[in-house]
Amino acid sequence: MRIKISNGHIINPATRVDRVGDIYIADGKILSLSDAPDGFKADREIDATDKLVCPGLVDLCAHLREPGAENKATIASETSAAVTGGITSICCPPDTRPVVDTPAVAELIHQRATQVNKARVYTLGAMTFGLAGERLAEMDTLKRAGCVGISNALAPIENTEVLRRAMEYAASCDLTLHLFAEDSHLRNQGVAHEGAVSTRLGLPGIPETAETVAVSSALLLIEQTGVRAHFCRLSTGRGVAMIAEAGRRGLAVSADVGICHLHLTEMDIDGFNSNCHLRPPLRSQRDREMLQQDVADGSINAVCSDHQPHDADAKSAPFSLTEPGASTIELLLPLMLHLVNRKHINLTTAIAALTINPARILGLRAGNIDKDMPADICIIDTDTAWNVDNAALVSAGKNSPFHGWELTGRVTHTLCGGIPVFER
Repeated sequence: MRIKISNGHIINPATRVDRVGDIYIADGKILSLSDAPDGFKADREIDATDKLVCPGLVDLCAHLREPGAENKATIASETSAAVTGGITSICCPPDTRPVVDTPAVAELIHQRATQVNKARVYTLGAMTFGLAGERLAEMDTLKRAGCVGISNALAPIENTEVLRRAMEYAASCDLTLHLFAEDSHLRNQGVAHEGAVSTRLGLPGIPETAETVAVSSALLLIEQTGVRAHFCRLSTGRGVAMIAEAGRRGLAVSADVGICHLHLTEMDIDGFNSNCHLRPPLRSQRDREMLQQDVADGSINAVCSDHQPHDADAKSAPFSLTEPGASTIELLLPLMLHLVNRKHINLTTAIAALTINPARILGLRAGNIDKDMPADICIIDTDTAWNVDNAALVSAGKNSPFHGWELTGRVTHTLCGGIPVFER
């Protein structure tokens, strides 16, 4: 299909394009961002006047629940939700059932995503078999099966010798190691940030040091092994500062933050709101402000949805017994625009944190509107105001902590590989 997107405000941080113009697409690729190629005749023209045109978003972490938890969600339901929010590339962690510790499971996920044909789905391979933190998985084999990185998801590796060997193995395979920084002993059985709110509510707390101690230990091993490492879902300003300083010393490190931690704090769990039961936990207002500033100045490279859809039962128990996680995949872009509208982050930085930066972390040809690149594009009406209604979410998970929020900006079109996969 030949498509012309006309008169859109094109924002492409990868090439520093910020102007009104046209985009010409054919055979799933971008042909031109200036003049029409010779002989080009569009099968369809999309009028993007007064709308923002940016690369399709790359989500660094979304739990699609398939295989193993189809009672919560499926690849079909969650990729359908993703494209309504302009997401065209999704990276899912290896904690499916069965775990992505063999090529067969990775291939199953890729095959299912291809059948659904909404968004591109990539997988992280398991660092250890069964995520048990003991025996290293066959990373080279997982890489050949299409895994774009290695992770132990939220499962701790308590033996630092195992973690060191995993880093050496990943470095030898030229794989990025995705690390969730949490000391399991300091976390203990905590479910909320250790502070005045958790004390008042009688909830077991997770101290800031559960993250910072794990970050410190991992950085020493990264320096020793030379592995390329990405820190996932950071929640503390001090943790980010340590990683930023390591980057300035030349270590190959990057970091992301979940969208919830840029908007919510420990105060939001008041009333035992189980939709705000997250891991890592929502931290203090100062941490939230520091994380916002870290995104603005580039200390945090990317922002992800950390999408975790749950059924109603998973969030219906007493707070400590509910499952952590929030349904956020279709809200990622509107919530980032909310920060832009409030002057916390500029527009180009916000789009970069959702497109080219996560694409580079994963080593993907994505997040970039340029000639010969895949035509993964989203078009946004930045003036439309709307209210979040959990019941109306496309995701099978209705567990969003943002129910009732008024947001401004909504995706009108999403193209993946030059094919319109969503239109509003």
